[in-house]
Amino acid sequence: MAKKIREHIIKEVIQDSIAAELEIEAGDVLVSINGQPVVDVFDYRYLSEDEELVLLIRKADGEEWELEIEKDADEDLGLVFEEGLMDAYRSCRNKCIFCFIDQMPPGMRDTLYFKDDDARLSFLQGNYITLTNLSEEDMERILFYKLSPINISVHTTNPELRCKMLNNRFAGEALDKIKRFYDAGLEMNGQIVLCKGYNDGEELERTIHDLTAYLPLMQSVSVVPIGMTKFREGLAQIEPFTKEDAGKVLEIIAKWQKIILEKYGTRMIHASDEWYLLAGLPLPSEEEYEGYPQLENGVGMVRSLSEEVDACLAECKGDDRKRRLTLATGVLAEPVIKEQVNKIQKKYPNIEAEVVPIVNHFFGERITVAGLLTGQDIIAQLKDRELGEILLLPEVLLRSGEDVFLDDLKVSDVEKALQTRVGIVKSEGEALVRAVIE
Repeated sequence: MAKKIREHIIKEVIQDSIAAELEIEAGDVLVSINGQPVVDVFDYRYLSEDEELVLLIRKADGEEWELEIEKDADEDLGLVFEEGLMDAYRSCRNKCIFCFIDQMPPGMRDTLYFKDDDARLSFLQGNYITLTNLSEEDMERILFYKLSPINISVHTTNPELRCKMLNNRFAGEALDKIKRFYDAGLEMNGQIVLCKGYNDGEELERTIHDLTAYLPLMQSVSVVPIGMTKFREGLAQIEPFTKEDAGKVLEIIAKWQKIILEKYGTRMIHASDEWYLLAGLPLPSEEEYEGYPQLENGVGMVRSLSEEVDACLAECKGDDRKRRLTLATGVLAEPVIKEQVNKIQKKYPNIEAEVVPIVNHFFGERITVAGLLTGQDIIAQLKDRELGEILLLPEVLLRSGEDVFLDDLKVSDVEKALQTRVGIVKSEGEALVRAVIE
């Protein structure tokens, strides 16, 4: 397996680590491990697992050090690199009819326009990949390192339809890679973004049926509706799903869950919470979510939150404390959050907590999920309200690890504009209870 020659600048050396003892410093360059070039983080992890290593390090003055190391197999060297992937991120070659990035307004920060389709992020961060950007060399490395689970954006198993939906003439044959993963014994998860008039109805049934061939290695598949902003000029014409449509989608999924459960002992296919909320139907039980394998795709988040709130409240004695606060969320989640707050208020009757749904004017009213709300919409719709001692907002509104909204406003900007304290609440039941009562 031929590897590209690539060198990696060391950003940081962990204190008291092997690298620190060997006097490796920030700014030094990792040239090779055991004579092997390091393409990316997977090579680094694989090669550095050996108990006996030879590191070739180039110092800032150009001098090269060859360092022999003996260590435990699971002992980390203590090197942190400038790029977490140790390589450039690969962008998507498709122009999918449902791509959210193509529906972004102009003038936002550059990172929001980057289309990721990098297989390595599937293992590192749980990203879903279309397989169209996966070269034969990439395939060989995945099979060699036995990397799994692999998260795959399937959408449809109809090759011609997949080419049409992804606007990529190779999108159909890319499906063959799923069979290669299966033959190699690699675990997978799938995702279907459903577009009305394209991959729903009989096409959805075909896709579910075809994916059962990869059980049990195809561990779970989520079905989520397309998210459509108001910025779709020049893009494919797609109608939004109605309440009746959502009911039909759930009928198909329930039918196949029953078939697959009886034959394989698992349901495999799961509908995201949006379908149940749109259809006005009750959510499945916790047992039916089978451990929430697709939680990040919005499958079971409402049920999980409700169960966690119940468990937390069971441990609370309740009292007569007084508080007044406001919770803001997306239109879709508003009845869900209100239900949870009502449960909290039964134990703490003197807590006044108003749940306010924020309409998404920035992206368009069809976008009803909380994670795509902007700071400016929150400010505009809450500025004339009495918010109480604190405004609670869900963590999904913010850029990961930061206090920045999609429109680059910060939490402090919202606090200043609304003249109130803002609390950020994690997507967990206990966190919600604690934020309301404390």
